This record gives sequence, C-alpha cells and structure tokens, in this order.
Amino acid sequence: MKRRDFLKTSIAASAAILGTTELSADVHQARNYNNEISEVNFPEKARMIVHSDRPPLLESPMSTFTRGITENDKFFVRWHLPDIPQHYDPDKYTIEINGLVEKELKITLKELKTGFEQVEVAAVQQCGGNSRSSFSPITGGIQWGNGAMGCAKFKGVRLRDILNRAGLKKGASWVGFNGRETAAYYKTPDFVRELNMDELDDHVILAYEMNGEDLPYLNGYPIRLVIPGYYSDSWVKMLSHITVTNKYKHLFFMDKGYRIADNKCECETPDHLYKTTKPITIMNVKSIIGFPENGMKMYHNSEIVVRGVAWDDGAGISKVMVSTDNGKTWDEALLKQENGRYAYTEFRYAFKPAKYGKLTFMAKAINNLGAEQPLSKDIGWNRGGYKYNGIHEVTVEII
Repeated sequence: MKRRDFLKTSIAASAAILGTTELSADVHQARNYNNEISEVNFPEKARMIVHSDRPPLLESPMSTFTRGITENDKFFVRWHLPDIPQHYDPDKYTIEINGLVEKELKITLKELKTGFEQVEVAAVQQCGGNSRSSFSPITGGIQWGNGAMGCAKFKGVRLRDILNRAGLKKGASWVGFNGRETAAYYKTPDFVRELNMDELDDHVILAYEMNGEDLPYLNGYPIRLVIPGYYSDSWVKMLSHITVTNKYKHLFFMDKGYRIADNKCECETPDHLYKTTKPITIMNVKSIIGFPENGMKMYHNSEIVVRGVAWDDGAGISKVMVSTDNGKTWDEALLKQENGRYAYTEFRYAFKPAKYGKLTFMAKAINNLGAEQPLSKDIGWNRGGYKYNGIHEVTVEII
C-alpha cells in the first residue's frame, strides 16, 4: 500500500464531523471510567485526564491515538509512590550497578551519553491496567480508560552494554531495578522490579531522550528503563540502581502486584480466584479507535475516516479489520508501519453512512502470528484488571 493512498483517506475526515454530544455507553464500553479532561496542566503536559495528583496518574485523551508517535506533552503518566524528587543536578546524577558483577559502577548521565554506543528504539509503553474500567465486576486498581499508553522514540544505551562493562559473575541470572520515587509511609516497600537475564535483548535500553528531547520530568527524567514489547510496569523511572543477583528476590511489586492467573485463559472469577499467579510481561494484540469518538455527531452521506493505532509485543500487526454492522462483516483497513515492530501501526478506514441514527464502529487487530483481538464478551475476568484487549467499539450519531 502506497503512502499517498494512506494519507489520502484522511482528507475528508474534518468534513464529516458536526460536533459532540454524550451517548450512553453500550455493554462493551468502559463502565467506571472518568473521561473528563482536566483544566489544570501538569509540568510539561497538555490538559489530560487526571486520576490522581499524588502520585501523578494522567491519562491521554482518545484523540491522541490517531498518530504513530505520541507527543511528549500528551504522553500518559503513571507513578506508584507519591514522593517524587523535584530537582536533580544532571551533572551529578548517577546510576549504580552492583551485586554479582566484577566491578561495581557509578555511571553519570554524561558518561551514559558519551561512553557507550547510542541506540534508538520506537516502542509502545502501555500500563498493564490500561482499559481496566472495561472489566465487570469492577477490579482493584486505577480505573483507566483506554489512554494509559503511548508510543515514543527512545534514545539511550543498551542495558547489555552496561552489564558487560561491569562484568557478570558466575551464576548471575536476575537483574533488579529501582528508581528514586519513595513512599510517604516508611513501611511501604520500594518499587523494585526484576527481570531474568533470559528476558534481556539488545532492544532493552536505559533511555535519556524521548522523541528527540530530554525525558519529560513526569515520564522519568533523567533516565528510565525501556523494555519494548513488555507492559510498562517494569519500565522503572528515575532509575538509580541496577542490582545483579543469582536468584529471584521476593519483592512486593513482583510477588503481589502485577500478577495474573497462571492458566491458559489467564482468567478467574471473583468467587473462585485462581490459586497460582504469574507476573504480567509481554503485551497482547490490541487496537484502539482514536477518531471518531463516542457521542460525536456526523453528517449523513459524508465520508467518515476512522483512524486509530494497533500494536502487540513485537510480532507485528498484519491486519486491522473494521466492522460497521456489529461484527457481522469485516473490512480491511489501510495500514501505515514506519517506526518498527515495537511501535504503533496506524490504520485508516473510510466509510460513508447511508442511514440516519446511531452507528457503531468496531476495530480488531491481527498480528503476524495469527493472534486476534477477541470480542469484549469473550474476555475472562481477572482480579487485577490486567491485559484487557477487547475489540474497541465507538458509537456515533448520523444526522
């Protein structure tokens, strides 16, 4: 598909829209979701949906998801602990590498930028609880809509190069990551995440730039971990310590948080919780419609261009299908893929409504391995509200 064909489908989009109004959500839409955009701006951020101000929990508006790269000021924010340092001297900031290494290191930001090979990766960063508000009954955790995600071009240094510089001792098999956010209560555990050495590849980096600029303060300045293909719960911000060990350390945010039922469907029921659980790691296949949005009024016989993004864990998106008849038939959307396999795939679908009244668009992504987004009714419940990837539906009114 030629680039000009993809872009041509967007030309008529603005002519189709008249205005916005509220429509009641159907059974597959977020039930417990606050989508009100705040009138208050956080540092370096546009107006966003605010779930909390301490710690900052900011969700991107749906209009964000019509582009392959998310602007820094519209990129979602998720912190776990309320006390976040407000000032750092970049000349004095260091990351400590310790544990089962031949040589413990303290690497400055300057050394990170000049002493290692610099690499860049475009990757989707998505909270494991994104779309949690679509689960019923309500689960624990922040009731995110669909906007706890973004896609950016990150620049930094391979984690593997840093570990090689330190030198791994025999038996080194786990790596722990800690940042500089702290709890208000002294008994609250640190937010520490661990990865097995087998999970590390050359795409895992320590990033200091995001879309050609310094990392925004609320997105982890000055350095954060980037793990393409993984949910962002392990993408530790304001990274301060990297510790190598020979065995898994039992930590709260590994043993209790961000876990899901360890069975084939990764599901359970509120009355019968599955006994064994596992950490959430790689993302499943998913797509979101960024335009139009629920409740918009569109003109009869005008060309509506449905726009959105699709992604997975890096296998790559092969198709995005769109339905306008409640899933009875599906048409293939036009795709644009230009930022690599870990980034968003943009999609477009042009449609001219011939009938008045409510019209629902449905979008589902299919990846190169054949994995396909399920209908919302086919998604099993889990207590943490993680990994929701039901087919997205948007209902508009044709006038």
